[in-house]
Amino acid sequence: MSRRVVIPVVIVVVVIIAAGWLWLSREKPRPGVFRAEPTSAFYAPIDSRQKDSAPLTLQEVFTSAVQTVGAMRLEGKQQFTDCDEVLWGASAEGCTQALQATYKGGGMAGQFVIFNLSDGRAADALVKALGEDGFVRQDVAFEAAGSRAQARAMGHYVTVSWAGGSASAQDLINALVKLDGLGRVVQSRIIAAI
Repeated sequence: MSRRVVIPVVIVVVVIIAAGWLWLSREKPRPGVFRAEPTSAFYAPIDSRQKDSAPLTLQEVFTSAVQTVGAMRLEGKQQFTDCDEVLWGASAEGCTQALQATYKGGGMAGQFVIFNLSDGRAADALVKALGEDGFVRQDVAFEAAGSRAQARAMGHYVTVSWAGGSASAQDLINALVKLDGLGRVVQSRIIAAI
């Protein structure tokens, strides 16, 4: 083969490999501030899916009362049976479903995800992994570096609330608190299990 053919082929191959490496190794977004909370004795009645076997539904978690949270309005919601589709760099062992909603408004955006895991140990492991190894995929646009997030293990559930945007720090905290309030759905599961 002549040099005229080999050199362009080598250049094309190098460019393809470099582009692939950049695509696969690009930084995944993480929140600027993250708080993690393990499960506690309060959630003992739902510490395992065996005690709380009915799957969550989109209607149960994202009721008409949560179409707006603070200044943000519900943009979309979806359910996943492969929980790892919602994650990067972490895995949700024993997870059977993840329900996600995205919100926008008032210069802010946010998302809420609830994972249905096998037990409290699996929930604690996911919360730990979110703090160390990976995070949820960002499905609504905001600058991740200035954002805030919280993950909570609650029995065999994990909730992740994540908010960001151009609002003040106090407005961002308020938005995160409002998103985190969507996790109250777990309280009805505790009452049903008692």
